Amino acid sequence: MIGMWRKLVVVAAANLAGWATIDRCGCDPAQPETLSARVCSLTNEAYKQPEAVEFFFLKDANPRKANRTLALPRRIVARDVHELRHLSAKERNQLWREAISKAKELWGDNWGVAYNGVKVRTQCHLHIHIGKLLKGVDSGKAVYVNRLEDIPVPKDGTGLWIHPVGKRLKVHLNEQICETVLLR
Repeated sequence: MIGMWRKLVVVAAANLAGWATIDRCGCDPAQPETLSARVCSLTNEAYKQPEAVEFFFLKDANPRKANRTLALPRRIVARDVHELRHLSAKERNQLWREAISKAKELWGDNWGVAYNGVKVRTQCHLHIHIGKLLKGVDSGKAVYVNRLEDIPVPKDGTGLWIHPVGKRLKVHLNEQICETVLLR
C-alpha cells in the first residue's frame, strides 16, 4: 500500500513539474516580436481576432487535452498576466455566459469550466477551460450561486472551477490547478 502511495506522489510531482509558472509577461501587440514567445501564444491568437469580437473560442492546442475548448476575451492586457480581476463586471459576466453556454452545448449537463491560478498558468492571456466534468470530483472551499453575477472574483492569484448542481452553480475557490477536474 505504501508503495502505491509513493508512486502516486512521484507521478503527481512529475505532473506539477511540467507546469511552467509565468515569471513575467512581455506580450505586447505594439511589439509583435514579443508575441512569438510560447507564453504569449494565446495573446497572439487574441490579437488576430477582429476588433469587433469581444470573446472567442479555441480548441486546446495541447494534444493531451483533446476534449478541451478555451474561452478567451479579445481584449489584451499588455505586459502583465491577464486575470479575471482585470475585466469589468460586465466583461466578466459575459465571459462566464459565453463559456458556460459553450460548455452546455458541448457537454450537456456534464459540463465544467475552470480558471487556473497564476502560479500554474502557462499562458499570459486570460482563458477559461471548458470540458466535461469528471465524475466524483469535489474539493476545498465552495460556494453556491444562482446567478453568473455572483461568481466570486479571485483577487489573490488563485483559480476556480464551476459546475452545475441542479439549478445553481457550484463554485470551487482558492485553488491553483483547476483544469484537472475536466476530461482531458
